[in-house]
Amino acid sequence: MHFTGPAPVTIDLRKYIDTAFYGERPHIRGRRLPVTTVAANWEQRHLSVAELAHEFSLSEEEVLAALLYYRENQAELDAQDVQEQALFDQQFQRGDHN
Repeated sequence: MHFTGPAPVTIDLRKYIDTAFYGERPHIRGRRLPVTTVAANWEQRHLSVAELAHEFSLSEEEVLAALLYYRENQAELDAQDVQEQALFDQQFQRGDHN
């Protein structure tokens, strides 16, 4: 069996996702909202795209871009979150939280 449907479309997420600021952590362009925050709310709270857009004052396109970016880079983003949490925990244990 041979698939003869349309060729896959490549989507350039750079219109919506930026990594140049905020510690090079992927976030919504023009905002300090990490992609992982959007993805976590989608996974844990089972919010729809429209609900996420409302919750974070984003367009539905921005939400979809964040979810797609997360899906395509999940291992790397999850590792960043683990590393960031470990750094936070170290600082808190040393008393650097003031």
